[in-house]
Amino acid sequence: MTVEPGIRTGAERDASVIARSRDEPEAFAVLFDRHADAVHRYLARRLGGEPADDLMAETFTTAFQQRHRYDPARATGDDARPWLLGIATNLVSRHRRAEARRFKALARIPAPADHEEPLADRAAARVGAQAVRRQLAAALAALPARHRDVLLLVAWGGLGYEEVAQALGVPIGTVRSRLHRARSKLREALGGSDPTTLREVSGHD
Repeated sequence: MTVEPGIRTGAERDASVIARSRDEPEAFAVLFDRHADAVHRYLARRLGGEPADDLMAETFTTAFQQRHRYDPARATGDDARPWLLGIATNLVSRHRRAEARRFKALARIPAPADHEEPLADRAAARVGAQAVRRQLAAALAALPARHRDVLLLVAWGGLGYEEVAQALGVPIGTVRSRLHRARSKLREALGGSDPTTLREVSGHD
């Protein structure tokens, strides 16, 4: 049986946890336990590990303060991730320069020398992957922030279109338009290659 993210078989649903936490604040810890890792991974890929530690904590602090405003009727399914990743994305917006510097730094990472891999084919594959990573990082740095947010919520946040719309508070048509433009830019930067390889671009190997 497939279980949707945010929904736990035999466990209290996210929306119910948030509602209960309004009268029982300590209940909010359940939401942290469920989603902290996903929020941290998303932030770490965008800004690096150390900033992600601080912003993850700030994301859940903000969510806790705003829990009275959470409207389960507007949520897609019963998953609080879009709400949490939307808060995280808003926090990332305060660090646009740091994010751009991170992607530009990734774009300058040199490819490994052949002698680092004893097998020629493995060395070639590794060098090729590094080249794609550099191109993608440079393309991400060049994207308008609003397009990058949509793209990375899909690629790194694992959200669907409706969930991204919920996270950013924009119409789904806007999500589709921004995502189309972002993917087109990435395809152009990669010479027509599939930009879904973006999932492999990260500062962690």
